[in-house]
Amino acid sequence: MNPLPWLVALPLTGAILVFVLPGRWRAQVSLALLVPVAFASLLTLAGVLSQGTQSHVLGGWLAPLGIGLRADGFAAGMAVLTALVATPCLVHAAFSLRTKAAREGFWPLAWFLWAALNTIWLSADLFNLYVGIELLGLAAVGLVALAGSAQSLAAAMRYLLVALLGSLLYLLGVALIYAALGSLALADLAAHGAGEPTVLIAVVLMTFGLLLKTALFPLHGWLPPAHGGALTPVSALLSALVIKASLFILVRLWLTMGPGAMPVTLAWTLGLMGGGAVFWGGWMALRQTRLKILVAYSTVAQIGLLFLFFPLVTGTPIAAATLAWDGMVLMLAAHACAKAAMFLAAGNLVLAIGGERIADLNGVCRFRPFSLLCFGIAGVSLSGLPPSGGFAAKWLLVQSALASGQWIWLPVLLGGGLLSAAYVVKVLASALVEGPVSDRFKVPSLPLDLSAFVLGCISLVLGLVAHTPLAWLRAGGPFAGGG
Repeated sequence: MNPLPWLVALPLTGAILVFVLPGRWRAQVSLALLVPVAFASLLTLAGVLSQGTQSHVLGGWLAPLGIGLRADGFAAGMAVLTALVATPCLVHAAFSLRTKAAREGFWPLAWFLWAALNTIWLSADLFNLYVGIELLGLAAVGLVALAGSAQSLAAAMRYLLVALLGSLLYLLGVALIYAALGSLALADLAAHGAGEPTVLIAVVLMTFGLLLKTALFPLHGWLPPAHGGALTPVSALLSALVIKASLFILVRLWLTMGPGAMPVTLAWTLGLMGGGAVFWGGWMALRQTRLKILVAYSTVAQIGLLFLFFPLVTGTPIAAATLAWDGMVLMLAAHACAKAAMFLAAGNLVLAIGGERIADLNGVCRFRPFSLLCFGIAGVSLSGLPPSGGFAAKWLLVQSALASGQWIWLPVLLGGGLLSAAYVVKVLASALVEGPVSDRFKVPSLPLDLSAFVLGCISLVLGLVAHTPLAWLRAGGPFAGGG
């Protein structure tokens, strides 16, 4: 049995099922559904590793009418990463959501979000990718609005407008490609797209639409209030997975066209925007007085590092490009786990102190050390300290920069790590200041802390076993022969 359609069908079924069930059953049914969805993801990865790239056409309808699904190592790895990150986030939600609106609205939207993510990972043509990012954007906006405050509703509306603008630019590019090639299949784009001026213009339009959705500096203004003001498990899902979807599509487009077919000027523009994101996002995080907003600005900074991939892979020797690919995908995975862990840990600390002010963390180390430990573990990977996945990813990017002669990115990698360490230390230092003699902090339940702890530990372990997941993610891709 081919697991590809189940990766989309099971989350969609879950969304519909929990929507019609009474509110008190939604969390229990959702937790039960985690097992088959995660199992389908693992089956997909196992199939790719044992048999090569997997394909499936829904309903047996061939192109252009049929909906094609395709999984190489990158797509299968992203499906597994989604299950790995979403499972602790949904467990956290089951124990942390308090209001009736949040408990009833979160579960169907979360499953629609998961279905959209898997659709994006597996889509074999440009229009289905558009359907995926539209469903993803609508589900994400709904999840942001669940917080119910005036600030979260305003952030959700701003997010919606940005998502729609990004989708319009992407859809305009899709229309131009169809006019030029008569097909939207990624395989046809790879075979006939290079050298077509209309296709190149379309890809540039799609690129800037996707940059809006990824919140790359200076297009990031919508992200901090949306991620920082959302419910804690929502913030974790958005920062860890949702903004990676548009980056995934951009990487797919880039590699499908072939890095040699893309303008070097565009690649360097993306790299410079990424460098700006690293310094601006890190500086703004360091200045924040509210914990979740600090973590949200750190997302702006960390996303910038992923965009160094584009100049490092464009017009460079294959050895340098392979190192850039390995560094990018490892950082993507490490960031997803570490950022989800940090948001969950930050939410637990906010629950403990009864507010978001970093200054109110004084004394929390004495009474809630485990919650603080989870935050610190996530900070190790985001700061790029050994032996974390973040360290291994940055080391690979440094090697790629040296091998390609692009020394300009070394200060970005070093400065980003220092800024990350600075704002993590800022939080830890405030928590280590002596506070009240008696315990005045609330107690997060054990599943809340364990959800953050597990994800933080995964981000550390990734640095110790990096070679194995990198080999999986290369399978069936342009860097499959890399070592």
